[in-house]
Amino acid sequence: MVAAALASIAAPVSASAADFELVFEAGTACEFELRVGVTAGSAITRQFTDSEGNIVRTLTAGRGNDLTFTNAITQATVSLRGNGSVTSTTLDADGTSTVRSTGHNVVILYPSDVPAGPSTTLYVGRVTYEIDAQAIFTITGSSGRTRDICDELS
Repeated sequence: MVAAALASIAAPVSASAADFELVFEAGTACEFELRVGVTAGSAITRQFTDSEGNIVRTLTAGRGNDLTFTNAITQATVSLRGNGSVTSTTLDADGTSTVRSTGHNVVILYPSDVPAGPSTTLYVGRVTYEIDAQAIFTITGSSGRTRDICDELS
């Protein structure tokens, strides 16, 4: 399974995108079914290429998405306003990537990730992680504050 990074999430939606909802089955993002309402922010993404035209790095910066997390069983909600963030992703030829995010970023880890989820965490500060060729996320470091969204919705 693939973990999700929501840009403040870490994969922002362009300002012109419509609102949408993500649904994570119980046991993937939290122990219960998690619904995430997303309202587009105003982040901008730039891509950098090598001499052969291959994308080797992306840089996303700006105000991220407003998010509303809902426990599908209890209907408890946690809302987060989009805040500023900067995410730099280095893409390697072998299909792996390294992500460095600062600001306000939500990272969702599945049971196959490292550390194993399910977890949905707001990082305020810095978080770095690697994504392997099978889309397994591995958190490699963080500093600042964390907020356990699943715990708040339980």
